[in-house]
Amino acid sequence: MNINPETDLDLEKLFLPAWAQEPATANRYAKFTGEDRADRRQDRGRGERRGPPPPRREGGRPEFGRGPRDDRPRGPRREGEDRRPPPGHRGGALRDDHRGPRRDFRREDRERREPPLPLPEINAALVPDERGVESLARQIKMTGRAYPLFDIAHLIIQKPERYAVRFSVKNNADGQTVQPLFLCALDDTLWLSEDEAVSHVLHRHFATFYQSERTAIEPPKGKYTFVAQCGMSGVILGPPNHHDYQNQLRKLHAERFARMPFEVYKARIKIVRDEEVVKRWVEEQSFTTMYTCLNVPEAQKLGSREEVEQHFRATHKETIIKPAEAQSVSGVACRSLRGGLGRVVQHLLLEQRRFPMQIATVLSQQFAQRGLQFFKVNKTVTHVSVARPHFLDLETTPVSEGVRRIVEFINAHPKCTRRDLIEALAPTPPQAPIAVAPVEGGDNAADSAAAPPKPPEPPEPTTEQTAMIADLHWLIHQGHVIEFANGKLDTAKKPLPRPPKPEAKATAVVAEAPQSVETATVEVPPEVAAPVETGEMVPDVAPEGPPPAAPGAEAGSATMPAETAPPASGESAPVPTAACTS
Repeated sequence: MNINPETDLDLEKLFLPAWAQEPATANRYAKFTGEDRADRRQDRGRGERRGPPPPRREGGRPEFGRGPRDDRPRGPRREGEDRRPPPGHRGGALRDDHRGPRRDFRREDRERREPPLPLPEINAALVPDERGVESLARQIKMTGRAYPLFDIAHLIIQKPERYAVRFSVKNNADGQTVQPLFLCALDDTLWLSEDEAVSHVLHRHFATFYQSERTAIEPPKGKYTFVAQCGMSGVILGPPNHHDYQNQLRKLHAERFARMPFEVYKARIKIVRDEEVVKRWVEEQSFTTMYTCLNVPEAQKLGSREEVEQHFRATHKETIIKPAEAQSVSGVACRSLRGGLGRVVQHLLLEQRRFPMQIATVLSQQFAQRGLQFFKVNKTVTHVSVARPHFLDLETTPVSEGVRRIVEFINAHPKCTRRDLIEALAPTPPQAPIAVAPVEGGDNAADSAAAPPKPPEPPEPTTEQTAMIADLHWLIHQGHVIEFANGKLDTAKKPLPRPPKPEAKATAVVAEAPQSVETATVEVPPEVAAPVETGEMVPDVAPEGPPPAAPGAEAGSATMPAETAPPASGESAPVPTAACTS
């Protein structure tokens, strides 16, 4: 049983409009009192302004605009002077000091921006969760409604708990892998290189293979008054004249700031002359960390992280990190992917949210395995339901009176709902008002006003309504009536007749007569060349073998059926009869 509320989708609720999905008790206007709007309306009527009045000049004129600049004397425009900006100028008017148009820094930033990194050459596909698809199929079978397939695909993409990403490698023309994939057996994480996988294991699962021990050693000799410190991370590197300073500097740059050029990072180092910082560095150098190997036959101690990484590659790498051809990663785990795989997932989700063709294809395959059917509305929107539309001919098919009334009502009232159908054909009888007994020891009106009103219980369906619901259920599961996701009902329409085939030409041989035998070409009418189409689709299958020869015709000659051959001399033409199909 699926207990995850994110994968167990409720189609009845999700396909409702946004206003219907809100709780009935929610009051969207609880914070609105109306006082602010009344104040604004009153201010507009009186012509009042909020805030202090604007400053005024000596003559009593309000001082708007740019202040003192408005007081500059402005002479008349010279003849031929054009104060409009030059063509192609984006900044509007020129600057006051006539330095030319403003620079478009945004355009320069776009031109200076580096192009995006190319995506790794691997295959990635979105796969819906199996438990979620099973829940969806069960709801569609129980309700009988027809839901748009692509709308269901959009619902699945909305939350990562409802899908997984399937990664697989690509092979070139020679059959070699373009971009390998590596799987960590400890947590089933996927990586593009062994180095990334090894760094992940030593960072997340270090305690599984090694144990660190801090041991006191002799502190560094000498007197130090200043030390170098990283300006971005705050790591104390030690005095620049210390023998291990360059090693610590390059190690920190490689571990945390590898994307930054080394010279740029080196310029971020600052010299600190604080006694507490110097004392802290001396204390750090007074201890050393030793690493004890675990899960090995012989205990071994290593003195640095470089030795730990070398030991892991030689001892545990082959059993922990393995190459993978294909691997599925859950949508929640895809959030933590970084680097190339993270960019692949972001690109894939961006494409599928725009048009979820890939996940809709997988959904259709999984729904078809569970017995659901597909059809198109207006030859555009694909829907999934329990049955495909199947036309019900009331003139030729014997049905009950209840079924006939339902079909006729839906045909007469397009886009009606189930409630409209029941209220029209089997309305609920009016109920008598329920009398409220007075409460002893108190005022009945006051008590009823204080207590919250209880919502009325829905009445039980009558016998006629139960029979009508059963008939409607049968019509929907047979495909004669379609109930869409929005609750609208519609009947399956009669299929359009097929266009007639090209008129077949046959060469008929006239039966032997006292006159000479002549060979004539006769056009066969369409009602004889093609079968008569009714509401049911007639299979278009050509009969095997040549048509039967007319009596008296020569073998090997093309003949016509007896009822279509021209009559011999002295004989009357047979009267054609209409063929009846049931």
